[in-house]
Order: sequence, then C-alpha cells, then structure tokens
Amino acid sequence: MAPDHQQEDDTMRLLRFARFAGLALSIACAGAMAQGTAGGAWPAKPIKWIVPYPPGGITDNATRMVLQKVQEQTGWTIVVENKPGANSLLGADLAAKSAPDGSTFLTVIAAHASNATLYAGRMPFDPVRSFSPVSLVGVAPLIMTATNNLPARDVKELIAYAKANPGKVSFGSSGVGAAAHLTTELFKQTAGVDMVHVPYKGTAPALQDLIGGNLQILVDTPSSLMPHVKAGKIKSLGMFSAKRLPGVPEVPTLPEAGGPPLLASTWVMFLAPAGVPADIVNRMSAEVGKAVASPDITRRFESLGIEPVGNSPQQAVKFLDDEIAKWRQVITAAGVKAE
Repeated sequence: MAPDHQQEDDTMRLLRFARFAGLALSIACAGAMAQGTAGGAWPAKPIKWIVPYPPGGITDNATRMVLQKVQEQTGWTIVVENKPGANSLLGADLAAKSAPDGSTFLTVIAAHASNATLYAGRMPFDPVRSFSPVSLVGVAPLIMTATNNLPARDVKELIAYAKANPGKVSFGSSGVGAAAHLTTELFKQTAGVDMVHVPYKGTAPALQDLIGGNLQILVDTPSSLMPHVKAGKIKSLGMFSAKRLPGVPEVPTLPEAGGPPLLASTWVMFLAPAGVPADIVNRMSAEVGKAVASPDITRRFESLGIEPVGNSPQQAVKFLDDEIAKWRQVITAAGVKAE
C-alpha cells in the first residue's frame, strides 16, 4: 500500500503546484482582463450565483445569508439561482461552462469532493480544473444519532454492539456518496465494524425510519437531527468534530464518547469558473471573508451547526484537494459505486 499512497501524495503535490502556477499566471494579466468587461470596472452587470441544490436547505440558506451580507458591503447585485439535479452535477456544469468574466459563481458542498471519484471520467467538466476556488465559507461537522431502542448509549457501546452483531446494525444516509454515507463508511473502516448501508433519497425518509426503529444509525448535520434529539425521538451518540459545537454543547465528540478521533463534515465552498481573473477571485474572496466574520453571520451559522471559515483562494484550493484525496481512499476501500 505504501507506494500507492506515495504516488497519491506526489500527484496531489503536482496538482497543487499546477493550480498555484495557473493562479500566478492569471494575476499577471488579471488587470487587463478585468478591464475588458462591459463598462470597464467589475462587476459591470448583476452577478449570477448558482446553487446546485433546491431552495431551503442548509446549502441554500448559508449561501443566501453570506451573499446578502456581501451585497450590503459592496452594493453589488447578486442573483441566486437554484439549479438542482444529478447530484449537483447539473448546476456545476452550467457554472463550469459560463464565461470566465466574474459574472457567474457556484456554491458546492462535500459531495463535490466525492463526485471527483464517484463520477471520474463521466462528468461533462473536471471538478478540479474547471473551477477556481474562492473561499471555504463554513464547515458543518456531522453528528451520529441512533434509534431509541438501540442498546448502545454512546459510541463505545455502539462499537461493542456492532462487533457482537456483525451485519445486523443498519445505517441510513441521504444517498450513495453523500457526506453522511462516506463518513459512516470511514467510521466502519476505522472502528472495524460491519454495518449495512441503506441509502435513501434525502435525509427526511431516513430520519423517519430512524424514529420508527426501522433503522439503527443515521449520520447527518446537527441542524437536521438535533431538533429530534431534543424532542426525545432519537438519541445522539457523538459529533465528528475536534471540539464540542457551541450550538449543541451537550453532544460529546466521538473520542469523548469512546470512539475513534474522526473529523468529518459537510461544508460550503464558493467557486468561480476556471480562468476568472485572479483579482476578481481575490476581491470576492475578501468580501466573503469579511461577511462570514461579521457577528450576525457568525451567530446565524452557529445556530445551524456551521463553523464559520471564510479563507483565501489558496487555502480553499488546499482544503478541496485534501478532501478529494481523503474521500477517494474511503470510496475505494469501501467499494462505493455511484447510483
């Protein structure tokens, strides 16, 4: 295995070098390109922001919160367009094929990183080379919950129970390849337990089966599951985070609950089509970072179980590359195939 890991590490280093080299090259000519927009200064027209998911979810809400703040800061007009379909591939493809003039941006989540492996060679765009990361907006650590009739009271007891009953514990997810699915696969691999995956079309039906006792384990975002924990319909076992979340301080981290020290989350990242001038990408990144750091956005994010980030394009590049590499290993080891 060691040579394969070394080859992956070398590949990721070369990929990062190429992307940073491309960023440096775009900086050299960015000023002239930015002035080429209609009317001279950017933005010369309303900015279209594609969210490849339905309205109302955590991705859409987080995007709209931040962009509303960006509009207040800048006076720009930003129009959010929801373009769901094909596990986010439809909206991402529209953004990838947009003119690289800073008039179109895209929101992606953790599925963008797993799609790079699940749909390798089958996408109409390249999940890495077709985009320029703008900023990692926020990270939402995932929570592991259980049906109330499961004997396990914490993660340590779950591991013991699953080892004593191999193949008899079922876990749900919002779909094959979703962050919740792959996180539970990572947990299985690390803890050495055999649990059966039951994929659903979204979190809601999986949650109903968990409440009804037809499913034993469900991993998802705290905003989706904690209201039902607090209502006594299900129980929380642990959080896939380094520390307890301010919004749900009563839920222990996985190690505190007797499990392995795993970090897993869904996250929100802003991208631009590849080729957008670097000064435009940097300006948008700066405004997004300022918005995310504002007290009201920080407070609203914490209520959703999101840890605010708002980093630089270079930091976003590294984060995305690391996530693609991490989930590639999990997907390959588990033999996960896209539906």
